[in-house]
Amino acid sequence: MNIPLVDLKAAHEEVADEVRAGFERVLAATAFIGGDEVRLFEREYADFGGVAHCVGVANGTDALELALRAGGVGAGDEVVLPANTFIATAGAVARTGARPVLVDCLPDNFLMDHQAAADAVGPATRAVVPVHLYGQCAAVAELAAGLPERVRVVEDAAQSQGATRDGRSPGSGGIAATSFYPGKNLGAYGDAGAVLTDNEELAARVRATANHGGVAKYRHDVPGFNSRLDGLQAVVLRAKLARLADGNAARRAAAARYDALLADLAAAGRVVLPSTAAGNVHVWHLYVVRIAGADRDDVVGKLNAEGIGAGVHYPAPVHLTPAYRHLGHRRGDFPNAEEAADRILSLPLYPQITADQQQRVVDALADALL
Repeated sequence: MNIPLVDLKAAHEEVADEVRAGFERVLAATAFIGGDEVRLFEREYADFGGVAHCVGVANGTDALELALRAGGVGAGDEVVLPANTFIATAGAVARTGARPVLVDCLPDNFLMDHQAAADAVGPATRAVVPVHLYGQCAAVAELAAGLPERVRVVEDAAQSQGATRDGRSPGSGGIAATSFYPGKNLGAYGDAGAVLTDNEELAARVRATANHGGVAKYRHDVPGFNSRLDGLQAVVLRAKLARLADGNAARRAAAARYDALLADLAAAGRVVLPSTAAGNVHVWHLYVVRIAGADRDDVVGKLNAEGIGAGVHYPAPVHLTPAYRHLGHRRGDFPNAEEAADRILSLPLYPQITADQQQRVVDALADALL
């Protein structure tokens, strides 16, 4: 019995009939760009996240770039972000022309060290990007309280659909970018993303920039580019959004089962279980443990050989990738991020995973650690 890291087939089977009917609506109306499905999804997802505005775009990387640009980030600026994030976070910053400034993460939950971020702010800093990692939110309120007024917080919420911290959703009172890559808690059938904000002016800037610089055909008020959510992807997202709250609850239940099943390995010091920061409602995009006393890559190989879809998110922090070697960092500059990259392991987790499947994952992990 193979157990995938993410079961996209099971997710599709739950919405197949609705998606088929929705595709027929889009095809009949030839509403391939924009249209009712996009408009309805934007309203529904804004309501789900408790924000005033949702602007659907082509992918999560574009969403973050657009959110940064809407906040005035551009060439010559600096943007602070964590070293332990998917490369797209740094890529979105670089695409604005700004320079990424990296900081370390916290050692227990791997969220960005908000004090280190505040300390890294300099005269050229225009924004700070906290990454809501693995399904829980970084300390946005604490971070914002320590920043000068000129520095904007732009949240990378690509892994946190439905997560809150102290009752606050990503983008509430500020601006956030998210991704609907197929493996996300809310995943499309291809690339898709969105920008979330309560600020009408920021939302309008994002919408215009993502539509070649204007909101009307052949009207171009600002320099822009093409990054639009299409009607077919909106159909998929609407169908899945109706199930997202229940899916997140199922993920929380599965994470709790892992905690119980892994308790003996944790007590023996073989693994370190994931930690949830105070005030967070976690949506468990990923269930990430730390391997102790064994070679992590060897463990991954053994699990994969047994049909267990284990993975690593992420095997190299940004400063140790060739793409960002020019930032001038070396190993040892961000020890918590480096330790995480060497030790973390993501176990299969999705709403449809069964207790028997989780037991098999844990049994295989125990064998791999011998």
